[in-house]
Amino acid sequence: MKNLNIIRITREEDAQMHTLEAIMAATIMVVIILFAVQATSLTPLTSSTANAHIESQMYIIGQDMLTALDHSSNGQNSDLKNETINWNGEMYVWNGTDYQSDDNKNNSLEGPVVDLIKPILVDNGIAHNIEFTYSSISESENYTRYSEKLENYYIYNGDPSDNAVIVSRKVLLSESDVGSSYEAVTGIPDVDGNATALYNIIDVKLTLWRM
Repeated sequence: MKNLNIIRITREEDAQMHTLEAIMAATIMVVIILFAVQATSLTPLTSSTANAHIESQMYIIGQDMLTALDHSSNGQNSDLKNETINWNGEMYVWNGTDYQSDDNKNNSLEGPVVDLIKPILVDNGIAHNIEFTYSSISESENYTRYSEKLENYYIYNGDPSDNAVIVSRKVLLSESDVGSSYEAVTGIPDVDGNATALYNIIDVKLTLWRM
């Protein structure tokens, strides 16, 4: 009789162990399924977060570049202003080794802008455009004067992607900064027609995106 009781207790313990193992296995399966579902639903968010991080980095890079170019000391013009003043009206495109004029293949862009862009953007595979946006005064059919914004490409590397970022810096040009042929060369006019010392305000727009 005693032996039968021992056998009964052993079988009950085995049954409890099997039940506990089954519960643990079911619990593990539920956890795995929940994890899989959550991981699937989080995938787009994870991608968006990565894209947002890259865009934030590129925005900071663009801001830092324009800030560095716009820095001036001892009453001198900044590199950014000098580039705007000395612009010949041509659009430059990266050809693999240099920024080449779209109109004159023998003309390559040189200077502080290129010296900054090459190691920071080109070498890191970041596509980029630089545009000059400026105001122009026109007259309607009833001789009403109005202002409109026009754009010219300084550097062009294609159409930006949907994840492109844009940073800009304003450059104020006075009549004393530019020569008499500046409008004919660049298309940028004297916005107030010699009424004041102001010539125009150029919005230098830098667009960055991943290739």
